[in-house]
Amino acid sequence: MHPRIDTTKYLGLGVGRAMLALSYESAKLMDPKLLELVRLRASQLNGCAYCIDMHTKDARLAGETEQRLYALSVWEETPFFTARERAALEYTEAVTRVGDTHVPDDLYARVSKLFDEDEMVALTFAIVVINAWNRLAISFRVPPGSYQPAQAVTA
Repeated sequence: MHPRIDTTKYLGLGVGRAMLALSYESAKLMDPKLLELVRLRASQLNGCAYCIDMHTKDARLAGETEQRLYALSVWEETPFFTARERAALEYTEAVTRVGDTHVPDDLYARVSKLFDEDEMVALTFAIVVINAWNRLAISFRVPPGSYQPAQAVTA
């Protein structure tokens, strides 16, 4: 795969800075491990190779286990995820597929029993942001493999 556009040169411009700021702000509101599971699951659903590579690496740095990473695509079939994580993953799938699901009321009600209003807003923004990044990376054909987490680069 060959990149269509070098996206790195646009990250410092207005729209790129705005996306980065939205990513940063939404990430501050969530548990890092749950955030990476959500990001990775949405990226799997969207088929974004670059983001799958990125968020697998970031999840490991956040303390995620190999077993859970390998099982994420079949999370419903495993005992490896908590009720809260399962709710977040189900919600992630519904929001990612919003055109098909319209995020059902019964799902929202179930998830909001485990997440308070502020957490629901944070979770929803995190899902919206990763879906936007997926669409950019896929459209511009950003090649996977080169991403190195900031913590690893500075260590």
